[in-house]
Amino acid sequence: MMGTAVESNSLGDPGDRPEAEIVIFDGNCRFCLAQVQRLARWDYRSRLAFLSLHDPRVTECCPELTHEQLMENLYLVDRNKNYHYGAAAFRILSRRLPILWPIAPILNFPGTLPFWQWTYQQIAKRRYRLGQTCDDGQCKV
Repeated sequence: MMGTAVESNSLGDPGDRPEAEIVIFDGNCRFCLAQVQRLARWDYRSRLAFLSLHDPRVTECCPELTHEQLMENLYLVDRNKNYHYGAAAFRILSRRLPILWPIAPILNFPGTLPFWQWTYQQIAKRRYRLGQTCDDGQCKV
């Protein structure tokens, strides 16, 4: 889809940041797009690149991942080409972005990943409803 590639480019394109870790997200989801736009603003060192899962380059970047897997979770592809998804990806992002450091101890507390993953899945399942906005902006999440 052309629109998602343009949106990804404006966030920080993997082609322009070859050393960056890649965040793969649902570019057709307004809620998801709003969250990665926030991450991009917080990434003042340009350590992240963003790619919509609908961008054809995803198959080049991550041939092992299926469309279904990508639709279920945000993925972070680190510098070593390891895949981290859902809450585990956010745990890593909480250590990468200084603005998220205050929540890093909570997200990274030993034994809590199953809880965070469950919480992430509850939000991910409802993401299209969370991304709905009213014309007057009154119901913006």
